[in-house]
Amino acid sequence: MSYQVFARKYRPQTFADVLGQDHVVRTLSNAIAQNRLAHAYLFVGPRGTGKTSTARIFAKALNCKNGPSIEFDPDDDICQEIAEGRSLDVLEIDGASNNGVDEVRDLREKVRYSPARCRFKIYYIDEVHMLSTAAFNALLKTLEEPPPHVKFIFATTEANKILPTIISRCQRFDLRRIPNTIIAKHLLHIASLEKVELDEKAAYAIAKGADGGMRDAQSMLDQLVAFCGGRIQEENVLEIFGFTSAESVATLAQAILSQATVGSLRVVHHQNDAGKDLGRLLGDLIQHFRTLLVYQADPDAAIEDLSPEVAASVGTQATMATTEQMLRVVDGLGEVDARMRWATNKRLHFELGVIQAVQCLGEVSLSDVIEAIDRGDGGAATGAIVRRAAAPAVQQAAPVRAIAPVVEPPARVVERVEAPKPVVAPPVVAAPAAEPEPAPKAPVESGDLWKALCDTIQEQRPLLANWMHMGTQLEHRPGLLKVGFPVSEAHACESLKRDDKRKFLEGLLADLSGAPTRLDLVIEASLVAKELPEPTFGFDGLPTSSVATPAPPPPASVETTPEKAPPVPMVSSAEFYDDPLINATIEAFKAKILPSESAG
Repeated sequence: MSYQVFARKYRPQTFADVLGQDHVVRTLSNAIAQNRLAHAYLFVGPRGTGKTSTARIFAKALNCKNGPSIEFDPDDDICQEIAEGRSLDVLEIDGASNNGVDEVRDLREKVRYSPARCRFKIYYIDEVHMLSTAAFNALLKTLEEPPPHVKFIFATTEANKILPTIISRCQRFDLRRIPNTIIAKHLLHIASLEKVELDEKAAYAIAKGADGGMRDAQSMLDQLVAFCGGRIQEENVLEIFGFTSAESVATLAQAILSQATVGSLRVVHHQNDAGKDLGRLLGDLIQHFRTLLVYQADPDAAIEDLSPEVAASVGTQATMATTEQMLRVVDGLGEVDARMRWATNKRLHFELGVIQAVQCLGEVSLSDVIEAIDRGDGGAATGAIVRRAAAPAVQQAAPVRAIAPVVEPPARVVERVEAPKPVVAPPVVAAPAAEPEPAPKAPVESGDLWKALCDTIQEQRPLLANWMHMGTQLEHRPGLLKVGFPVSEAHACESLKRDDKRKFLEGLLADLSGAPTRLDLVIEASLVAKELPEPTFGFDGLPTSSVATPAPPPPASVETTPEKAPPVPMVSSAEFYDDPLINATIEAFKAKILPSESAG
């Protein structure tokens, strides 16, 4: 007997042999067991996933001796004829070469005749999407109401090219790409039957290169046996087909996530010098980052198609960057992939993409800065973000000669942590003596509580001070401070009502009044908006401002006479430039402060 390739020799013969398509096998088996057989079926799926094999097995189950039955003997005469494609009642038609209306009209004439030997006459049309529109239209009536002894089975890789009127007359089954784990295990099984020693890593490399197609994987294994003989290693797979090992892709991703530009470029250069396809390498790298994103959401789903070694590295790398950072990396690599398809110098674009990915991981996004400001962390939080982004650049700096450690006083160490600006270490001095703890402050009087709260906010949170000065104290009693805002300043009232800011304000009220005090912020229609000064700073450090207009008296229904709102305390130029939050924000956004026009 002549030699048969693995793809034909190990083609599935029964429903139990079909791998990775459990949903299709179960539906067809139940339909046969319950005698709920349709007149037309449509199998859709990528190449090599079992469309033709499933159609032949289904034809065997319908035409076997005691059928229809899912328990049939594949060695039966009728089953053998169907498997070999020589049955007179199971006709396999190539839609690519028989796509005209004349062929379909001939088919319509033949469906009238009863089967010669089998129970059903089955027409299997492969690549049915290649039929012309006229051929599809000629088939419509026959497909909708065929004779009871006729069954149609269609197969296609591109269902979008089939007329909707055809699809609506069929039961559709979508065959999926076969997982790499299933393909690798089946290849190991075939290798054991063929007395070939196949390394497990080599099996996973073949499965990855087959891209979910069992037929492609079997053909690749057949080619490897011819090249290597009785022993196949992963290096043989990579050498013959030009694939990149999963470990190499994981190494490149590790270097990018570590923000090691030099290490990333070395991996690219090594793969290029080894003759690897950089386009395929980039695709594998994008797929690896996609796996990391899936791992952050569902670890089990991410590692089901990975070898144990790669799965362990994925678990570690998924914690090295946030989801937002990885999304930016994938977007950047996707743009590089689009450019590389038409570029002559693919290596240049790949290197630029890797460098951009490293820089992208080191950038501070606007959302990070806003989140730090909203948390109320001030300059310390923003400075921490800036230092985090700058840390990898420091790690990649050239090594320096070891020097004697310099001891800095505690006060100077704290200053370097809070502000992201370089500090020159001072000479070693004695640590300052501990200052005695201040005595607890006395509670603020009822009439001064609002003014004391505004002054405290001006010192601790200058950004909130503008909103605070829009309000007017309406009522104060033990445990409650009621503040009103004019209708035009409703945004200030709503901003201060946020949970984080309300919690902060009520904490200050408790410290000032000596007891827990609830802050009630309301909008009062009788109040008039205040004219707040807009400070500007000249080079002399003297602010210019307008005179504040006092608010009118509250309505007669309010018991407590509201106090006149104090003028907004102005900030000196030195205090403004020394504010850690302002400095951190300027450094994060690379901003510059321009002098005001009045300063000239």
